[in-house]
Order: sequence, then structure tokens, then C-alpha cells
Amino acid sequence: MRTLPRILLLALLLFAGAAFAQAIEPLPFKDHVEELRYQHLTAQLRCPMCQNETLADSNAPIARDLRNQIFQLMQHGRSDAQIKQYLVDRYSEFVLYDPPVARNTWLLWFGPLLILLAGAGTVFATIRKRSRAVTPATSPTAHATVDEGDDW
Repeated sequence: MRTLPRILLLALLLFAGAAFAQAIEPLPFKDHVEELRYQHLTAQLRCPMCQNETLADSNAPIARDLRNQIFQLMQHGRSDAQIKQYLVDRYSEFVLYDPPVARNTWLLWFGPLLILLAGAGTVFATIRKRSRAVTPATSPTAHATVDEGDDW
């Protein structure tokens, strides 16, 4: 019976240690402008592990490392463009949350529009084909004639 409280205490300490390790450490920014620049920059970059989260939003270990790397590059006087280029050289344009419109990204930018246009064209062609097939080929004489001799 005495071991159960010890096991629970040990488990609590392990979970507390893991939670503490995941805590975000505050970075020593020079001023508020530098902090805003950092936040803006990390919001423009994608986490290589999470794929649909920005570096600012991700809790992945690689995102934490990249946020620290960005902070270090900022402290060394690198511009936003230089920091982005450094990350693109290392992780490709995938790391940019909004990749530039270039020859190798045309499908990414215009592919959804092409699919939408192809779908609209298919719907239009189907509707047009059905409306031609349903056109009535009836004439006034084709209707059933009423016997005028029958009285009701």
C-alpha cells in the first residue's frame, strides 16, 4: 500500500518535468519592435514537421529549434529576407508559408483554379447535352385525338 503513493508521486514528477521541458522560454528581445518583427517572421514560416502550422504555432521540437535559430540570426543583424533565404536553402521553399509565384510553383498557385474551371466546364457540357436530349419532338397532331362523336 505504501508503494502506490510513491509511484503516483514519481509519475506526477515525471509529467511535471515533461511539461516544464515543453514550456516556452521567453527570449530576451531588445525592444518591442524586435519582438514584433520576430513574431511576424515566425508567422510567415512553416514548420517542416507539422506541415500545416507556422513556426509560431507549432510545438514540435524542430519548430522550437528554428525559432531559436531565427532569434540568433536576428541578433547577428540578419534581415528578414536573409533569414528566409537561409531557411529556404536549408529546407527548400516548402518552409515558406506563402511561396512566391514562380515557374516551379505555378501548379500550386493556379492548379485549384484550373480544377474549378474544368469542373465548371464539365457541369456546363453535361447540362447542355441533357437539355438537347430532352427537347420534345412532339407536334400538335401527335397528341391523342378526342373522339368528337363520344358524348359523355
